[in-house]
Amino acid sequence: MPRTNPRYPRDFREEAVRLARSGNRTVSATARELGINHETLRKWVKQAAIDAGERHDGLTTEELAELRKLRRENRILKEEKEILIKAAAYFAQETGLTPS
Repeated sequence: MPRTNPRYPRDFREEAVRLARSGNRTVSATARELGINHETLRKWVKQAAIDAGERHDGLTTEELAELRKLRRENRILKEEKEILIKAAAYFAQETGLTPS
């Protein structure tokens, strides 16, 4: 489940990506300086490149948000469908309308 309160503020992530992309240091060195895991910074840099249209091997942040929203809606609809099926079966049984 995605975090609702990210560990690092957006401004910090954006500045970290800017520093990593500046070309003066490696991603690992930049991450070490900032006190974060190098894989975390690498993922931020990759996502920034996808969002900027520089890479095409992933979904943009907007697309990821939409995908999460649609998956959540789909899960809710499936749950509601199951409830309706069980309710219909219950009421059919109560009214004696079930086929023998």
